[in-house]
Amino acid sequence: MSNRRRRGAPIVSLLFLLLLCILVAGAAWAVVQIPALAEREFGPANPALGMADRFLYSARLLAERDQLLRPVNLVDTQYDFEVSAGESVNSIIFRLEEAGIIANAEAMRDYIVYAGLDTGIQAGRHQLSSAMSPVEVAQALQNAAPGEAVLVILAGWRAEEVAEALPTSGLSVSPLEFMDAVRNPPTGVVPSALQPLTSLEGYLFPGEYRLPRETTLEELIAAILTRFESSVSAEMRQAFVENGLSLNEAVILASIVQREGVIDEERAMIASVFYNRLAIGMKLDADPTAQYAYGYNQTQKTWWTNPLGTAQIEVNSPYNTYVYLGLPPGPICSPGLSALQAVAYPAESPYYYFRTRCDGSGLHVFAVTFEEHLQNACP
Repeated sequence: MSNRRRRGAPIVSLLFLLLLCILVAGAAWAVVQIPALAEREFGPANPALGMADRFLYSARLLAERDQLLRPVNLVDTQYDFEVSAGESVNSIIFRLEEAGIIANAEAMRDYIVYAGLDTGIQAGRHQLSSAMSPVEVAQALQNAAPGEAVLVILAGWRAEEVAEALPTSGLSVSPLEFMDAVRNPPTGVVPSALQPLTSLEGYLFPGEYRLPRETTLEELIAAILTRFESSVSAEMRQAFVENGLSLNEAVILASIVQREGVIDEERAMIASVFYNRLAIGMKLDADPTAQYAYGYNQTQKTWWTNPLGTAQIEVNSPYNTYVYLGLPPGPICSPGLSALQAVAYPAESPYYYFRTRCDGSGLHVFAVTFEEHLQNACP
């Protein structure tokens, strides 16, 4: 009995190894063939996808093939579908499902990510049809209806972030030519009340801009600066003067207040802290100025490094208020109206310090002395 077991053991091991080889070969085949089959059906994958993600999304698409390549209804029903500026991909695809334009939002999301179309969806009105397959719908969303483009500028964005929003706005203005214009404003587009203006940083007024798709670079800048000029009232400009600031200095300070304050109602108090520091010749020590001076953080994939490290705090730049006294030489972002109003009408306070509360509310706790400031640190 024991001898038969010994003779059978090599056979069992051989069968196990054979099975293992079959499984490994099958896995290798799948790794190569599944992405190839998906590319044949759905086109090339987004080059930014890693190997594992490409395999995963390819497998999903093949499983969802019928739902992606067939329309919901062969009867051609037209839909006027509008994508809001800044709307998330999830919001868009679930609204498409609710409208009956597609049958499966999750399947369409898989295709959009696979094909790299998630960053190219255009804000504006789209003419869609129930006779379109979800793949055709996703591709149609890359182009808004002729005649309209939508650019959204968020408060607190630096110029580079505005430039990054241009490719999905529907405008033909390129980020490179836009940034060149920011650094060298085109002749004739700057309103007389804003001259001299050597840079557009800080003056790219936040808001939604609906413009003809054929709008030129100069027309775009003129529209943005006109919005700034009409939003900053004569009373506010007079208040800046009474506070000892020129218009440009006020925009600089407002840009810092914008980045420091999350809650609108707190910005007047934050502005008072900076006014108090300026009055006694104290450095502003504002984190956003160090972030701006440092520039794009390749590791974090952001223009606004957080948390700050020694590399940011000690960067030698006139924009870094941890290193240099007074205001930076220019704005660090586009302040919204509430930040500009806070600088025009600051609170009266004895405070020289503030830091974020420990409760996650985004609010701040203020202090008169540095010792009090240290006591306000989170445990």
